[in-house]
Amino acid sequence: MHSKIKAVLLAVSIGTSVQAAEVSFLNSSGSLAADLPFSESVRVGDTIYLSGQLGTLPGEMSTVPGGIVAESIQTLTNIRNTLAAQSLTMNDVVKCTVMLADISEWGAFNKVYTAFFSKPYPARSAFAASGLALGARVEVECIAVVKS
Repeated sequence: MHSKIKAVLLAVSIGTSVQAAEVSFLNSSGSLAADLPFSESVRVGDTIYLSGQLGTLPGEMSTVPGGIVAESIQTLTNIRNTLAAQSLTMNDVVKCTVMLADISEWGAFNKVYTAFFSKPYPARSAFAASGLALGARVEVECIAVVKS
């Protein structure tokens, strides 16, 4: 179950017209985000912004053992579960940002990534980062769109 906090976001477009879109801040039951200073995901209209996910088991503050492959599997499983809680799938993801502790592990990450996503793949950026939270090897954030 999600806890939803609703707000109104005002978007001012060119000219003087103003449009309102509903904003929902979503955290799954047992989500670590409930105890940390961010939301697991935020929905603005038909767009879902997922916070960066690590390879942690639900409710735990440490990454799964086994290195980049195990962490990548758990990270993408966490993303899939976050989406499912909102009745979405990996096919609804349009953009991913991948942060790797070591860019030389990019190939190993890609092998896992292609098991979770299929063509046409979401747009994606990947880069090496120094010092991911919890000593993680990988962190992935995504943007998904609710299809009408």
